[in-house]
Amino acid sequence: MPRNEGHAIATVGPCEGVGPTLASRLAMAIDPAEFRAVLGAYPTGVCVVTSTDMSGNHHAMVVGSFCSISLDPPLVGFFPAKTSRTWRAMRDCTRFCINVLGANHTEYCDKFTARAADKFAGINAHSSPGGQPRLQDALAWIDVTVAHITDVGDHDLVVGRVTALAAAATGEPLIFFRGRYRALAGQGAT
Repeated sequence: MPRNEGHAIATVGPCEGVGPTLASRLAMAIDPAEFRAVLGAYPTGVCVVTSTDMSGNHHAMVVGSFCSISLDPPLVGFFPAKTSRTWRAMRDCTRFCINVLGANHTEYCDKFTARAADKFAGINAHSSPGGQPRLQDALAWIDVTVAHITDVGDHDLVVGRVTALAAAATGEPLIFFRGRYRALAGQGAT
């Protein structure tokens, strides 16, 4: 594999045309383990996306792939894995609340990634203006209505139109970097 300044470079060959043939060539050229390792060098924030289904059941999933998309109109997005059982339960919901976790919230990650009948047991959550579970001590929260869901490989892209939002005046974010939860320098995540 070619190297550049001490970094391995994955090559995919010439890019001729577009479509399934190109996509197949690109997918075969990139090793999934290497892809995860390389992308793990990009730190992300950590959010808990919550929703309430038509039966009144609350759902929550931890996501690291969350982003701002547009200021006008105000749009955000997140990328749930299609294989997620929680996402399958949430996919038909039309409203979500994105709860941005602070450096002291690693227990939320454990709680909301566990396979439990009631993931909200013992969690201090209130209703957001949009009627979704809002974690009381989240660093920030963003209420959205679903604008659209797009198929993007093994994930979906959920685009939400922001309807309400707020942030705490203080606090540091929880970061996911190289397979571990971390805090900004001087903070104490694990």
